[in-house]
Amino acid sequence: MAELLKNPEAMKNVHREIDTEINEDFPNNSHLMQLPYLEACTKETLRLHPPAPLLLPHRAIETGQVMNYTVPKNAQIVVNAWAIGRDPSAWDKPLEFRPERFLTSSLDFKGNDFEFLPFSAGRRICPGLPMAAKTIPLILASLIYFFDWSLPHGINPKELNMSEKFGVIMQMEHPLVLVPKARK
Repeated sequence: MAELLKNPEAMKNVHREIDTEINEDFPNNSHLMQLPYLEACTKETLRLHPPAPLLLPHRAIETGQVMNYTVPKNAQIVVNAWAIGRDPSAWDKPLEFRPERFLTSSLDFKGNDFEFLPFSAGRRICPGLPMAAKTIPLILASLIYFFDWSLPHGINPKELNMSEKFGVIMQMEHPLVLVPKARK
C-alpha cells in the first residue's frame, strides 16, 4: 500500500485493472489470474521490501570460489535478499518502484530466479509461500476495490517516509497510517 500511495500512476493502473476485471461484489481467488498488474506490483514490492532481509544461514558443503573470495568448507553463509533485490547489475534503476518490469518478465518468487528471492530458495524456501502468493494480492485487491486511500492530515504521498527497520523481518521504520474512504 505504501509503494502504491507513493506512486499514484501505479495506483491508477491497479484501480483500472481491478475495476475492469472484477464485476462482482468482491474480489476472490479466481480473479487473481486476471490481474497481472496487481501481481507485478506485488512482485515489485517484494523485490524492494523482502519480508526477511537476510535468509536463513546455509553451510558451505565444500570449499569454493565466489567472486574471487574463497569460501571454506562448513563456513556459514547468509544471503542478503534485500541487497539482491537492489543490485544494479541485475535490475535497471533498482531503487525505483517499477511494476512494469515484471509484466514482461518470467521472474517469479518460487526460488528458481536467484536475482529475486523474497521467500528464499531450495530446501529452505519459506513454507508459507503458497499462502502468501494468494493472500497478499487478494487482500491488496480487496483493499483497493472497496476503498480509496490517503494519508492523514492531507500529507502528500510523495513525502511518505519509506525508511525501513532491519530485523528478523523487514518493516517500515515509521508505521504506515492510512485513511480509507469507501469507493462503492
